[in-house]
Amino acid sequence: MPRIAGVNIPEQKRIVIALTYIFGIGLSLSKKILAETGIDPSVKAKDLNSNEINRLKEAIEKNYKVEGERRREIITSIKRLKDIGCWRGSRHIKGLPVRGQRTRTNTRTVRGNVRKTVGSGRKLPPAPK
Repeated sequence: MPRIAGVNIPEQKRIVIALTYIFGIGLSLSKKILAETGIDPSVKAKDLNSNEINRLKEAIEKNYKVEGERRREIITSIKRLKDIGCWRGSRHIKGLPVRGQRTRTNTRTVRGNVRKTVGSGRKLPPAPK
């Protein structure tokens, strides 16, 4: 398995898709990196030679923030929002949707799939013995 930016790239996938396994690289950025390095996007990751892998590593490390560096950047930007006390920061603190979604319904994923409502509230009579 080729290892780029500390991530094992899957061998059986095309390189344009395999690069998206690196945190911080999506499909459009993957295509852009491959165009810069001159590597064919349709070739599978196992078919890359060491020269092409080195070109990819070099291009990613020089030009883009990926993996731990990218995660740190996101965490610090969220911390800044919390510190200045803005609306988005307060939503992060409360664990609610940040980007204007409705909260009357459909926020289960943000709140951790909390189900507070119970059926009808009426208990069934005990079964006869």
